[in-house]
Amino acid sequence: MTDLTKLPVTVITGFLGSGKTTLISHLMQNSGGKRLAVLVNEFGDLGVDGEMLKGCAIPDCPAENIMELANGCICCTVADDFIPTIEALMAMEPRPEHILIETSGLALPKPLLKAFDWPDIRSRITVDGVIAVADVEAVAAGRFAPNVAAVDAQRAADDSIDHETPLSEVFEDQISCADIVLLTKPDLAGPEGVATARATIEAEAPRKLPIIEVAEGAVDPRVILGLEAAAEDDLHARPSHHDDAHDHDHDDFESVVVELPEQADPAILAGRIEALARSQNILRVKGYAAVQGKPMRLLVQAVGARVRHQYDRPWGTDEPRATRLVVIAEHDDIDPRAIRAALEG
Repeated sequence: MTDLTKLPVTVITGFLGSGKTTLISHLMQNSGGKRLAVLVNEFGDLGVDGEMLKGCAIPDCPAENIMELANGCICCTVADDFIPTIEALMAMEPRPEHILIETSGLALPKPLLKAFDWPDIRSRITVDGVIAVADVEAVAAGRFAPNVAAVDAQRAADDSIDHETPLSEVFEDQISCADIVLLTKPDLAGPEGVATARATIEAEAPRKLPIIEVAEGAVDPRVILGLEAAAEDDLHARPSHHDDAHDHDHDDFESVVVELPEQADPAILAGRIEALARSQNILRVKGYAAVQGKPMRLLVQAVGARVRHQYDRPWGTDEPRATRLVVIAEHDDIDPRAIRAALEG
């Protein structure tokens, strides 16, 4: 790559817990010798995804090439955070050959694409492609519009009222902006669920998109890198619910960090998280837990009531053994006191 070549960037978007971090980890481990850099935008104060990726660092994507923006939506902090971080990545020696951007599950991708027209970077960088990662089981279950028939009936009765949920708008904007859609965790949904998810995505997409099933993020990098889409130049083909808005915010969503003592049993903690998701409509829980008598740190990831946990690495000698979890939900469903009570049991 010469200094005059535009540096390609792949934007990886997708709903909470869809598998974006797993995908990026796979790309890092299968870069084919290409020097990568990664920018992770977290929603919430605890940088779980960035730390997970740094644990997967390899010579072609060392830990110093992985940066985080954890203080707001990446598309709402362009001048203050995004542009300086991108410039820092481009200034690295040796220069990265490709940048991967993992947006938060709540980010709208189109405003981010508009940021690539920023005068300081537009001649030096291009959006190689937008990859939307979709959880098959969640899409097939229609969680983005919990009762589609009722919503349609209400809209038909009163055209002046918009009954779409914030989650549905985020999902639709992500699909509309994508060049490729990856269907993750197809084994959990089965053939019928995969077919339903495909039909849902095809109905939402403004144009025909490649839709690929992947398990554990395992997709050939040649399929999703090197698309040369120059997405920043064809924004008209990527419609959004927010095209007429001057800006947007994420007041519909909120996060809270809960700190707990060491846990006696991972299964008990998982059961409490599952019960919390069902009783308080929690979208996402992620973080780390200290387990009594265990030298390893427990990684906790939950999407709705589906909870996964595994030991990821030993606790460092200089870090406190504690349990810290980020809980994300729509604004009206966040009750910090009730959430803490549920997780404490």
